[in-house]
Amino acid sequence: MSYQPSRREFMQAGAAVGVGYWVAGGVSAAESNSPNERIAMAAIGVDGKGKSDAADAARAGDMVAICDVDRKRLEAAGRSYPKAKMFTDFRKMLEEMGGSIDAVTVSTPDHMHGPAALMAMRMGKHCFCQKPLTRTIYEARLMANVAKEKKVATQMGNQGTANEPLRRAAAMLRKNVVGTVKEVHVWTNRPIWPQGLDRPPTKPVPEELDWDLWLGCAPERPYSDGYHPFKWRGWWDFGSGALGDMACHTVNMPYMGLELKNPVAVQAETSGHNKDSYPQWSVIEFDYPAVDWRPALKFFWYDGGKKPPAELMEQMAAAYAPELAKDKGYIGTGCIVVGDKGILYSPGDYAERKIKLSTGAELPDVEFERSPGHFQEWVRAIKGGPEAKSNFPNYAGGLTETILLGNLAVYAADKPGKGPKVEWDAINLKVKNMPELMAIVKPTYRKGWVLDV
Repeated sequence: MSYQPSRREFMQAGAAVGVGYWVAGGVSAAESNSPNERIAMAAIGVDGKGKSDAADAARAGDMVAICDVDRKRLEAAGRSYPKAKMFTDFRKMLEEMGGSIDAVTVSTPDHMHGPAALMAMRMGKHCFCQKPLTRTIYEARLMANVAKEKKVATQMGNQGTANEPLRRAAAMLRKNVVGTVKEVHVWTNRPIWPQGLDRPPTKPVPEELDWDLWLGCAPERPYSDGYHPFKWRGWWDFGSGALGDMACHTVNMPYMGLELKNPVAVQAETSGHNKDSYPQWSVIEFDYPAVDWRPALKFFWYDGGKKPPAELMEQMAAAYAPELAKDKGYIGTGCIVVGDKGILYSPGDYAERKIKLSTGAELPDVEFERSPGHFQEWVRAIKGGPEAKSNFPNYAGGLTETILLGNLAVYAADKPGKGPKVEWDAINLKVKNMPELMAIVKPTYRKGWVLDV
C-alpha cells in the first residue's frame, strides 16, 4: 500500500539527515483508495490500552512493527504478532521502517502522544491516538494542523463517540429538547490513582524498562514505581489528571451536542497542589460565549469525589430510583444538562445508559449518523471513505484543547480553595491575563525530541 524506497536509498537519506529529517516529513506513504488493500500497521505502546488498540489494528490490517519501552511487555506482544519487527524507540522504528508502514496507533502515557503522533503524521502515516489527544493545549492544536496539512486519516480513542445513545443525545440537544441550555454539569469517579502528593522515593530501574525512553520529551527525574506502568496520570510532567483521563469521554456528548469549544474563561477550585502532582480534587467552571444557534452557557466539571449541586443530584436520583435500587453506583459518574424547559440526565461515562428527561416526556425521534464502529471509522477513512468522527482537525483537537484548558485553571489554583479566573483567547492560544501560564500551554521538550519544525 505504501511507496517503499529501496533499502539503500532509505539508509542513505537517514544517515545524511538523521531523525529530524523524518520528523519534518522526509517520506510520505502513498495514497490509496482501494478498499481491498491490506493496511500495514505499527503500534506504539502495546500494553494496557495499547494491547486492545494493537489488536484492533491487527484485525484491520497487517501488523508489521510494534514498539514499547518496556521489553517484557514488548516481548509479550511479539508473541501475538510474530511477523512484526520489535522496537523500544519509535523514532528508530519510523526511521527504519517508514517506507513499510501505512498507519500507526499511539497508546503511550499522555506526554508522549504528541512526539510519536507528530513524527508519524509528518511522515504521511495515518494515526489513531489514545485520549486525551495530547498532554498540552499547544500540542493538540499542532496535531490538528499537521493532520490537516498531511491529509492523513486520524481518530482519537474516545470510543463512545461512535455510540448511538451518545449521538442520539447530542442530536436531541441540537433540537433544544430541554429548551435553551444554561448549564452543563459533568462529574467522574476519577482519580483512581494517587494525586496531590510529593514525589515517591527513587527506586532502581527495572531491568526490562528503558527509563530514558519512557521519560521521552519530559524533564529528567529518577525512576520510581510511582510512575510506570499506570500511576503517571497524576503527575504534571506525564499525565493530565482526572480531567484529561476521563473528560474526553464524559464531556463528549455535550461537546458534540452543544459545540462546547473555545471557552473564554475558566476558573478552578482545588484541594491545593505542589505543581508537580495534580490535586486530590477539583471543581472547574468554564464560560462559553454564544454561537450562532445557542446563547452563552456555563460548564462545570467535578472530580475527586466532588459532585454537582445536591438539588440536581437528588432530582437525578429520583428519576432513576428503580434502577438505583439494583445498581447503587449508577450515577457515580455522568452528565446533567440544564435548560429553561427541563433537564437531561445522562448517567455513565459514555451516555451509554438510559437517558431521561426531568419532564418525564418520551425522548423525541431525531436523526443522527450511525457509525460502523469507532476503530472501523478510522480504517474506512484510511481506505478513502469519509473521515472518522473524532478526527484530529475537526473534532478531537478542539475537544482536547477545551478539556486541557481546565488544567490551566487547576495549575493556577495551587492553594486550597478557588483560584484566579483564567481569561482565554482560544483562537490564538493565549492566556490574556496570566502570561506565566503560557509555559503550561506549550511544552518545552527535552533535547533529542522534536515539537516544532
